[in-house]
Amino acid sequence: MEGDKVRQIKTAEVVAASKFNRFHLMVYLWCFFGIAFDGYDIAMYGVSLPWLMKEWDLTLVQAGAIGSYSLVGMMVGALVFAPLADKIGRKRVFAICMVMFSVFTFLGGVVDSPIAFTVMRFLAALGIGGLPPNVISLMTEYSPKRNRAIIVATMYCGYSIGGILVSLLGMYVAPELGWRVLYWIGGIPILVLPFFMKQFPESLSFYILKNQTKKLCEILNRIDPFGNYREDDDYQFEEVKNESKGFPVKKLFAQQRVVSTFAFWIAVFSCLLMVYGLNTWLPKIMQQSGYGLSSSLLFNIVLCTGQVGGSLVGGFLAERFSHKKVLVFMYILGALCFVTLGITTNIFMLYALVAIGGACTVGTQNLANPYISEYYPKEARATGIGWALGVGRIGAILAPTLIGLILATGLAPQKTFIVFAVPSIIGALALLCVQEKFGSFDKVRQPDHLEMTASSHLRM
Repeated sequence: MEGDKVRQIKTAEVVAASKFNRFHLMVYLWCFFGIAFDGYDIAMYGVSLPWLMKEWDLTLVQAGAIGSYSLVGMMVGALVFAPLADKIGRKRVFAICMVMFSVFTFLGGVVDSPIAFTVMRFLAALGIGGLPPNVISLMTEYSPKRNRAIIVATMYCGYSIGGILVSLLGMYVAPELGWRVLYWIGGIPILVLPFFMKQFPESLSFYILKNQTKKLCEILNRIDPFGNYREDDDYQFEEVKNESKGFPVKKLFAQQRVVSTFAFWIAVFSCLLMVYGLNTWLPKIMQQSGYGLSSSLLFNIVLCTGQVGGSLVGGFLAERFSHKKVLVFMYILGALCFVTLGITTNIFMLYALVAIGGACTVGTQNLANPYISEYYPKEARATGIGWALGVGRIGAILAPTLIGLILATGLAPQKTFIVFAVPSIIGALALLCVQEKFGSFDKVRQPDHLEMTASSHLRM
């Protein structure tokens, strides 16, 4: 129409102002599926550990070392694949990671020596570590702003659902069919890869960088069905391309983000030390404390259930209070929980405290993921959360061996829980140092088509 101005479209604002619909649900379900098998793979080693130690005559320190080697692979995967995703596309890296952890997890159930098993776990771990940053950044990018905390937190509950699934299989299937079946089931994601490639979208910024205007319009019209986005709209391609220039890691320290970046790294380091210490050793600690194998695995299920509960409650609270306040509170609650867990003998208290421990570790990390990702500009979000998780993996790497060494000293197994209170306190102190004023949090602005409708009503 003559005199019409070309619309300027900011894709991040369109998504931020959108309402959750079938498109968002499709992205959510695929991300949930990916992270569920990621969580399954991570928890699988701890569940299978009693059988592995018996079959291969492993010592506590050797078992902890195998867990740590796997976690080195996860750290490398996060540090390498996150910046790569910001350059070649997050969907593509998502697919690569799924292929890696599916194939090498399956092969881990085929090999017959500790050395070959460790190699398979390391290679699978590259994909396990590379997947979460992409899942988190994609789900953050495609979530409406007002529900983002709860959407990303519940999506990441797939991690805990995977842990519950492998624990149930460890209780009811592995005793009959052997521990290897757990690893064969971990190969399932490779079977659904063709459907994933057909249905799942790339990141919006990737479509802009590749000048794929038609695809960009198609996705935006699915996000906002009333937007009528067209190829002749101005999607500010040059601005986005200029912002995307340069090495993504450097952007984590630009524009006065240095203090906050290091604070995030310390907080995630502390949290992952607790997460992987518990994931690897909880069944064995409870077994050495006098509980049978089935009872020990039940504690693992309670831990994973607490992780889901913490994610849901934390996400709900974060939408009403600030992310930062809720995270600090959960770290402090975790410290109190672990001290009490190390001294109580009441069985019902133990179950309740293990659930709270799950809420204040994985539940806390689930809540921190979208907060960290959104802190950085959109062209560096996979890198921001990827490097936070990658550096945090150092804590994860140390955890299995550290707890194994503590148990080997002869300390009463249950007293080991008190050790976890220290990283809880460190994590709380680190988050207090985050400078939110330097963050790039998405803003919600009324979409242009709604603004035009509102102004036409005012003129009538």
